[in-house]
Amino acid sequence: MTKDIGTSSLGPLQVITSGAFAAALKDLVPLYESQYQVKVDLAFGSSIGAAHDSIPTRISQGQQFDVFILAGSALDNFILKGQIKKGTRVDLVSSQIAAAVRKGDPEPDISTLEALKHTLLTFGRVAYSASASGTYLSTELFPQLGIADEMAVKAKKILSERVGTILMRNEADLGFQQMSELLPIEGIKILGDLPPEAQRSFFFSAGIGSGTQKEEQARHLVEFLASEEVADRIQKTGLKPVLAKAPWLT
Repeated sequence: MTKDIGTSSLGPLQVITSGAFAAALKDLVPLYESQYQVKVDLAFGSSIGAAHDSIPTRISQGQQFDVFILAGSALDNFILKGQIKKGTRVDLVSSQIAAAVRKGDPEPDISTLEALKHTLLTFGRVAYSASASGTYLSTELFPQLGIADEMAVKAKKILSERVGTILMRNEADLGFQQMSELLPIEGIKILGDLPPEAQRSFFFSAGIGSGTQKEEQARHLVEFLASEEVADRIQKTGLKPVLAKAPWLT
């Protein structure tokens, strides 16, 4: 990648990411800023939902960002609405759903579909993310397992917080979220990914805001995040780099 990306008198790049890519971005932005002398301001919010800090809510309030990183399906919706530029989607990573409990608590079996169903029905209070992974659990997986009614009573959707944080506050006994969002939380024990029959992989993708005045700098940051040079660092956060080529480079 070239280091000649120009300078901007319009201030830092404004970047917002959903939770799955948050740990990776927090790790990579200082490296990027040092390597390319570009200032980046970060904001965080869920890909979907009506929480006060979700990306849809921020957009509806007129907040502007140069780069968006969120679940690919949600990003496509913003492209259709004209809020993210057409032809700028770049898939950065794929992500999978994992489960966790507090360290020292009983560790239930989630290794098979039947074991997961049994655990969900018998294991205390359940928490799941309000973003893409939680929407899949509540609208697809729980009905598929035939336990939607039971989970509507005992499972809690978590807004604007990490599920691991809820576990550590003893407000739930079993939590589900993207692996990359569970890994940073101290004091929890990750049980592993959901079994293959229950698993759903999600792409998390970058796009450039339609209102940006810093498109050249925004493109360069996206290229950096999609590059092989940072793939190992991203993988350590629990994500699988896609190494997709930006459409403007094809």
